[in-house]
Amino acid sequence: MNKHEYKDLWVYIQHDGKAVHPVSLELCCEIRKIGDASREALAAVIVGDLPESEKDRVLDCGVDKIIHVSGTGYDFFNTDAYTNLFTVLCRKYKPSAVFVGGTIFGRDFAPRFACRLPTGCTSDATQLIWNPETADIEFVEPAVGGKMMAVITVPDARPQVGTIRPGTFKYAPTGRRACITAEEIIDFPVGEIRTKILDFKADEFDESLNIADADVIVCVGNGVKGADQLPKYRELAELLGGKLGCTRPVFDRGILPFKLVIGQSGVVIKPKLYLAFGVSGAVNHVTGITDSDRIVAVNKDPDAAIFRYCDYGIAGDMDEVCGMMIGKLKAGKKLSPQKDVI
Repeated sequence: MNKHEYKDLWVYIQHDGKAVHPVSLELCCEIRKIGDASREALAAVIVGDLPESEKDRVLDCGVDKIIHVSGTGYDFFNTDAYTNLFTVLCRKYKPSAVFVGGTIFGRDFAPRFACRLPTGCTSDATQLIWNPETADIEFVEPAVGGKMMAVITVPDARPQVGTIRPGTFKYAPTGRRACITAEEIIDFPVGEIRTKILDFKADEFDESLNIADADVIVCVGNGVKGADQLPKYRELAELLGGKLGCTRPVFDRGILPFKLVIGQSGVVIKPKLYLAFGVSGAVNHVTGITDSDRIVAVNKDPDAAIFRYCDYGIAGDMDEVCGMMIGKLKAGKKLSPQKDVI
């Protein structure tokens, strides 16, 4: 295989016909940087109709090309039609890489079309690096339970395929560029779709479980003694106008639901203030908080790894420190980590 025959970086634009999924816009912004470094064009693959206002949001991310696909088989998300679609498109255009949002749907069809091409598919990378010496993209992600960072490449096959967890990258549009549009009609026999929608009922949504966009997050780690200790941390979060989150071990213990897990196996967050109580600082958790504007960590172990990542570190009992913070806030005093707590 001659890698020089493959060019352009693709991002699949996932949408519901009304709005683009945020992860697609985040990917466009990040892949724009890689395209500038590798001197490759950024192409957005859009399946079906999309409102002009939403298409404008995609264009604002600096895409050079839109591949618009129409045809039968795309009335609802299904792995059969979309796997075939990307297999056909990749064989025709030969992109050097394809990036898909790590949604439930994206994680399903991306490895399937990669296998058909055949090529490799990397899942849930937390960093993407273009290597100018090899012309390969390096997918960086935690491994071995977060004890190390693995660098995965696809050196001998093209395209390089990867799924990226929502929230991993920032949505920071760089502005429009000259953009061309390619129209493709790819029909997939509806009768060959192996899934069928029998009924639909929207999830009952609990806003308290939506922590991805919270400006303030109070996170409890494995140092929390039990569920009976949670009310004080919820109260602190409410006083700060924020929400409660947790690390994976807290979910594993059955104390809090999975949607509140922060890190590689949960949600990637970008709050203005992140308060970590009893959090050890494992890599698979830290990768989910690195874009926080300010990190305050409380842990009774002065050698805890979390202190290597925080702006303010407090070595002390998490329950006592939380109580002191609540007292200061209720008294109408501004918290000063250096003066009031440490």
